[in-house]
Amino acid sequence: MIGPVLATRPDAELDSGSVLPDLRKPPITKLQLVKYAGASGDYNLIHTDDETARTVGLEGVIAHGMLSMAFLGEYLCWLAGPESVRRLAVRFVAMVRPGDTLTCRGRVKERSTNDAVRRLRLEVWTENQRAERVTVGEAEVDIK
Repeated sequence: MIGPVLATRPDAELDSGSVLPDLRKPPITKLQLVKYAGASGDYNLIHTDDETARTVGLEGVIAHGMLSMAFLGEYLCWLAGPESVRRLAVRFVAMVRPGDTLTCRGRVKERSTNDAVRRLRLEVWTENQRAERVTVGEAEVDIK
């Protein structure tokens, strides 16, 4: 992964409505969920144990919502560089399951310039392999 990919883009490619490049993640695995539970401290068994997930009415384990938010954070760092991310706010709108392949996507909502720094307000989301949005949000990044 090379970044920041937006630094060399001309202003015309960063106008309101401009579609940003996608970042596709590998399929979610149960091992990844166990590792994320350890890293995040969220040991709720609905994320790692199918039987527990079924007892609460789920079909099986589901990914941590914060994992898809972390993917969006990675996406913003790839787009603009980690030092350029100013804000990220999300809503979790659908469940993510092992085997799902998530793609991070975005669109420019607004661009402003101040002291040679371009600030972009972005609409960002992750969607699964069925093109269903699972996490939606808004972000701000600075492009120098």
